[in-house]
Amino acid sequence: MSRAILTAELTELIAAALELVLVQQATLDRAYSKVFSGQRLVASDQAAVTTHVGALLRKLNLYAALAHVNLPVAAGQLNHVFAAYLQANQLKSPSIKPLTNQDAFAQRWSLLQDNGALLDGCPAWLDKLGQAQLADKWPAERAALAAEPTRFIRANWLKTDRERLAKRLEKEGVTTQTVRGVASALQVTNHSALFRTDTYQAGWFEQQDAGSQLVADALDVQPGMRVIDACAGNGGKTLALAAHMQGKGRLLAMDVEQWKLDNLKKRAKRAGAHNIETRLIASSKTIKRIAMSADRLLLDVPCSGLGVLKRHPDTKWGDTAERLPVLAELQAHILTSYSRMLKVGGKMVYATCSIMPSENREQVDQFLAEKPQFKLLKDETLWPSLRGFDGFYYALLERIAE
Repeated sequence: MSRAILTAELTELIAAALELVLVQQATLDRAYSKVFSGQRLVASDQAAVTTHVGALLRKLNLYAALAHVNLPVAAGQLNHVFAAYLQANQLKSPSIKPLTNQDAFAQRWSLLQDNGALLDGCPAWLDKLGQAQLADKWPAERAALAAEPTRFIRANWLKTDRERLAKRLEKEGVTTQTVRGVASALQVTNHSALFRTDTYQAGWFEQQDAGSQLVADALDVQPGMRVIDACAGNGGKTLALAAHMQGKGRLLAMDVEQWKLDNLKKRAKRAGAHNIETRLIASSKTIKRIAMSADRLLLDVPCSGLGVLKRHPDTKWGDTAERLPVLAELQAHILTSYSRMLKVGGKMVYATCSIMPSENREQVDQFLAEKPQFKLLKDETLWPSLRGFDGFYYALLERIAE
């Protein structure tokens, strides 16, 4: 942990973020945005807040059990869970009292040591799902998803390369190291305020998990191609594709939400990605108008996020379990409908940030059974337990007939 003693100010900020997520049901990103708004925190203090909030949320059910609090956490009981977190990690705060003396707390802790799922912060619904879908692989992945996330950035090849980026960041106090097997990735090795750097403002990098960078690499885009990112969102992978294209060709970023495309436009301007065009998917007619037109197509579909839980631990405590059937239906629809944009001889990547086969290979197999004009070239699951990246899946398919 970053601090043995938390100041009253940091304690208040951590508690405020937890309140927003657990009581007001805000997303973790929005909670941080609200808590940090108007604050003038040094980078180490901001990192301390995000570190402690993330650590508590990743194992929320464990700390709730230690505090004898049932989930979901009620507003009046949140301080007890926070106190259990501090005591379990040998942290102190002037404004949070320990739950009990250390000997009694140690006895509570010992009673939970045989519960592997609880120690990994895994809710019962997720543990059941993981066991059913991943069998012997699940315990290692469950543990990996409970770890603190690593910070990765992607060098923007439109403006620099990885080596020049690392040297410039070092002058601004950001230490990094290269990432084996991911040509554009650097791992950030200290608690630096990345978005306050002149290097970021100049568009030299984007914060993006190394696994996410590999998904973009898998599409094998080349300069001069017509490329479509049909589920672009805020555009992390869109910008990675633009870097591969070196500004040559046409890159169409599409989404069903205009505000995401508006954010992407701002990011693209900073990155110097001038060949990106955005288009709102207003209806099925939007897809029909550009049928059979793409050399490359990325379908980074909406998913459960069960591969990126260490970065978005709040997902475990929301309504993800109930949304899974709806998401599966949406994924199948997008794969069937949007694939019409790919021309014969073109290639597409179907991708998720989940490690569950029901969202991944099973969806692809079902699609191929119904669409013989496509063939699978390769697929891969990026397991969190193997390299410390977030968990992703991608399948590279080729259209072989109309």
